[in-house]
Amino acid sequence: MTSRDFEILYKETRLNLEPTSPSSIVQIRVASQSSFGRSTSSARIPSSATADNEKGYRTRNLATASSIYYRKHHTSPRGFHWRVLENDTVLSIRAADVCKQQNTADAPLILNLRFPAAIRTSCIGFSDPEDHDVLCVHVVDHANQLHTITLRPDHFRRRSATDSGLGDACKSYSPPGFGFKHPHRLVVVSSEQLIITMHDGGILRFDRNRAHEATNGTMWKETIYNVAGWGQSLRGLVPFQRNATIRYDKINMELTAATATAITSMGHDTSFLFTVCLDHRMRIWDAQTGQILYTGDILNTKRDPQEVGKWVVDPSQCNLIRILDNGPGQCLVATYSPIGAGEFKFWKVKANNQGSVHVADCFPEARLTPSSPSSLDVWTLADFSMALQGETPELWVLWKNNTTYRVQKLTVHSRSATPFADGWKGVFVENGMPAAQSSGPCDAVDSTEKWLDLIFFPGRFSKSTLETALAMYEKGLGTYKETTSSKAGKSIAESICSVLGSTTTLDRSGAGGMDYEQFRGANETQWMRFWRLLLELDKQRGEALSLVFDPEDVIVWVACADSVSAIRQCSGLDRIYHNLESPPKGGEGVAALVSAGLSFVESFSDSMSQLSQAALRAEIYEDSAKPDDERIQQFFDKAGFWRQITEEDCAQVVETLGQNFRMLTPRLYDDLFDLITSDGETNSQELREPFTALGRKVIVHTVQDTIELHWQILFSQLILLVHMEFEIEDEEAALHSRFDVGSVYRRLIDALRRLEQLRWMAKTELSIPVSKADRSSSGTASPTAKRGNEETYSITALEGLTGHLFGLSESNNMPMLSSITDLVLDLCSPGSSTELSIWLLQCWLLKHGRPDLALELNPFAEQDPFSTYVQGRVFLAVNQFDTASVYFRKASVGLSVSMKNVERHSASLLDDTEWNLLNSGLPNYYAHIVNLYDRQKAYSYVVEFARLALQFIHGHIDDAAGARSEMLSRLFTAATAISHFDVAHSALLSMDDEAMQKSYLRKMVEKMCETGDNAELISLPFSGLQNKVDDILLEKCRATKDVLNGVPYHHVLYAWRISHNDYRGGAAILLDRLQKLRLMGEGDKVAAPSASSAAEDALDTHVTRQYLLLINALSCVPAKEAYILEEHETGRTAAAETHALKGGRDDLEDHLDELAQNLQQASAAAPPTGRSEETEDDEALVQRMKRFADLHGATAPLSSRKLLTLADLRKQYQQELDRIVAIQNNQFGFSAEEDDFMDVGA
Repeated sequence: MTSRDFEILYKETRLNLEPTSPSSIVQIRVASQSSFGRSTSSARIPSSATADNEKGYRTRNLATASSIYYRKHHTSPRGFHWRVLENDTVLSIRAADVCKQQNTADAPLILNLRFPAAIRTSCIGFSDPEDHDVLCVHVVDHANQLHTITLRPDHFRRRSATDSGLGDACKSYSPPGFGFKHPHRLVVVSSEQLIITMHDGGILRFDRNRAHEATNGTMWKETIYNVAGWGQSLRGLVPFQRNATIRYDKINMELTAATATAITSMGHDTSFLFTVCLDHRMRIWDAQTGQILYTGDILNTKRDPQEVGKWVVDPSQCNLIRILDNGPGQCLVATYSPIGAGEFKFWKVKANNQGSVHVADCFPEARLTPSSPSSLDVWTLADFSMALQGETPELWVLWKNNTTYRVQKLTVHSRSATPFADGWKGVFVENGMPAAQSSGPCDAVDSTEKWLDLIFFPGRFSKSTLETALAMYEKGLGTYKETTSSKAGKSIAESICSVLGSTTTLDRSGAGGMDYEQFRGANETQWMRFWRLLLELDKQRGEALSLVFDPEDVIVWVACADSVSAIRQCSGLDRIYHNLESPPKGGEGVAALVSAGLSFVESFSDSMSQLSQAALRAEIYEDSAKPDDERIQQFFDKAGFWRQITEEDCAQVVETLGQNFRMLTPRLYDDLFDLITSDGETNSQELREPFTALGRKVIVHTVQDTIELHWQILFSQLILLVHMEFEIEDEEAALHSRFDVGSVYRRLIDALRRLEQLRWMAKTELSIPVSKADRSSSGTASPTAKRGNEETYSITALEGLTGHLFGLSESNNMPMLSSITDLVLDLCSPGSSTELSIWLLQCWLLKHGRPDLALELNPFAEQDPFSTYVQGRVFLAVNQFDTASVYFRKASVGLSVSMKNVERHSASLLDDTEWNLLNSGLPNYYAHIVNLYDRQKAYSYVVEFARLALQFIHGHIDDAAGARSEMLSRLFTAATAISHFDVAHSALLSMDDEAMQKSYLRKMVEKMCETGDNAELISLPFSGLQNKVDDILLEKCRATKDVLNGVPYHHVLYAWRISHNDYRGGAAILLDRLQKLRLMGEGDKVAAPSASSAAEDALDTHVTRQYLLLINALSCVPAKEAYILEEHETGRTAAAETHALKGGRDDLEDHLDELAQNLQQASAAAPPTGRSEETEDDEALVQRMKRFADLHGATAPLSSRKLLTLADLRKQYQQELDRIVAIQNNQFGFSAEEDDFMDVGA
């Protein structure tokens, strides 16, 4: 292709048309007239299966007609993008506004109107009633039915508005006039009047019949007008008298039939219909009377009547006339003749109140033949539009060559002798796709990751394109399956990797080792094949269908088969980059500098580029304190590009910049930086009109394009600067002797750092759950919601963080095509008014559950206290608790100092309670950190920071007691959770709240017993709490029924009491365990004697061992105190109660009485003077025991007690041994009155 040299002043930004989520598509079925014109709606998408071939892909995803309609009387929404899909049976409509008014809800829904018959793509029109805020859709289908659908703005905002269909808002009508005439073009005069051009050159006017609502009559009133009256029309029906015709779409079209139309009122009450007919003539109709007011050749030339066939226009041409109103009673008309090379003609048309018009050729002596984008290819002018900039008309044209298109603009100077002297200006269209870097054995990143980054770059390919390409690829391999069960639960990226990964295997080489090179090469081949298949499918999506100019926002759109492109103005650097051969005036020096840098870096190999970029990343991510010359030297050594550059590369730089690079001056670099620097006011003012979702998408994709361009230029300039600094050996001629090279180096690094941050934000995409408001607005759940999966939509980090800042400021009166460029340039500028707060972005990512992405931003993080704190939050979220602890400690001082007017921005990561803990002292800050670690159950760090908080709690802070109590509680809980019982013990002793202390003491004792830390429990002092510990253990012992299984509370309490020299207490708890062993029947579990086991082994049971422990414990008590009380609960068995009451000595009172009698006898036998102090002590002890028995008997009437001495226990032990021996000897007692042990004396 040989391209013509057009100055590039504009660039396009291509946008995908994929819905944000499946729930944003609303299917509405339009019924025919036989169904009373009513419609039904469905929330389900009719077919969600993936197209497995190119034909199915085109049918489901590629439009056959598409454009954008702008309303005149209402603005919310104002623009609507419509497409015709699925074999012309679906009309898809969505809002297409770039910006909106403040506090106006967005309109995210897409309405798919499904018609019963295929619609005529040339008979689709829209109207905007002045008295109602609605959109009227007028469609004629191939069944010759005229459908009128009235849509409210709510239909594009809330799914619930269409739950029950459109009802009376959708009406169908079968015009009788279509019975003998064939419609060709639909023209919407207003919501009350339609005009349809017919195949015979006539027009059929439809006037809304308001009376039909009351009388149930027809909706439209028809009126037919013909070019030559009724007689000529009737003669045309006779075959042998028919005029010359042309065959089109199975119909013989009269040459007087209109193929292109336009309507205007020119400020009058009536409307004027301008038509371009097949006979190469323009006709002007009075829409009210049906009269033809003017007929003339569209090029204002005289033709030979014998050469009629030479000047016939193809009936498929529909974009041959445009009207531009430029004052009351007059308009500017542009017509285009597609005959030959094509030619434009401009007409000045005036109308008066008498119904006549005056048509004049604006430039009779000048001819305007558009220049095609290239001279060798066949280009077709597919569409054009006119705009008025001030008083100067502009002509925008759209060229097509298969699926490739170009856009050009021409400024028409209507008052000049040479109106077209400015020439055509071009629009840069990015048709090529970036290629993945080749992979080598030393690459740190796997080739699969490179391909995935390339394919899944945000906005590059639609999901349907990826799915269809994968299905076609699988069919080529022979592994495609119609069912999708094998891919259930897999993302499209996982499916692609799975399919492509299955095509290659790792084999052994001839030497016997693994052949990694062969595997890498085969893998690259498969990815390349899939990539080419993707490109072929994606190429079809970019086929241009129409060119639309928005006169209010002043922006140009290209509607394509499955995308839409916004035309924006080039920035200063864009103009230089795209016009290096012929730079704009005043930019020659910068153009030479840019050209030299790009040419120099272009010679680098892939490995050298990677090394240079690795050295650059070190400069970007690290804040070096070294002098500029050392930094430059270090970068030069790390990059090492000097090893591969040749003499020719150096000579080319010298040729461009002069000997010793004399062209370089500080001013030249200032001019370069001025081109990437905005005025700093674009985004710093209050927004008048924030951007919609479509507008934000335009900004994001424009930022992506701008980042790549600026990065390419600035990176090459950095390499070139370092090269030139070390290229000149003469010190006097060196660059640093002429200007401050270090300053330029720093400015380049700062600009590249900003671009690197933006690049990460623009390419990083994450899934955000659809808001509850959006889901609840629909009366019918989406399919994904029914399956229980949360519905999400994808958004880039750039839009998520800064999208609310995109819009038009109060003072912005510039056209939209330049406002977008200014906004993006300011965003990419190193000194941008839009601050990219990395900490805020990290907070936003943490809030949405993506700490892995937030971690990638740490190299860009600032060093202020809050940024340091946020980095700690990031490491905490990825479970790197130790690193998080370092950052939290580092930020402690800065976030503890009280500050006024603290801006609380954290993307909702911190609530008000957490904000109140910051900048309010170290105790509150550490308390906040304790809460964070507690959520993660990182208890060792809870202990660490709770201790720190306690160190700084003193009486001068607010609610010091409450803060201390809270931290002690957190400290105790965390220490207990990780079995740091010494720390928990210290916290417990420091508690002032007795109720909390008692509760936590119980928790600690239970936890230590459950974890087997009995020795540590015994060793802890529990100062002042020993009795409570004893009570807790005693309560657990009493509640324990099965003493052989579970926590051995009896053993613990026995050890506790023995360690505190309470031997009688230890013996008492052993007695309780002995009783429960008996209740469990352990005393009857005696092993049968055998030859292999000794007799002594049979006597070793749980009960006998318990007796030994009990006897040993009570033996450590002085003989006078060697007794314990035994309680018999009423709930025991009858045998136990019989045993307890047998012999008359088992009652406690009997024991006490007998003891008192013995003491009296001993006292009487002694001489009166021989009464000792020991005897008095015994009597006092008996009295105390009686008082205890009386008190205990009053409070525990349901139990009986007895006093067991050491002799009693020894006797019981012997009885137990005898009972075991008797059982072994088969000696059993049968009396129910007897005890449960055997009478061995029989």
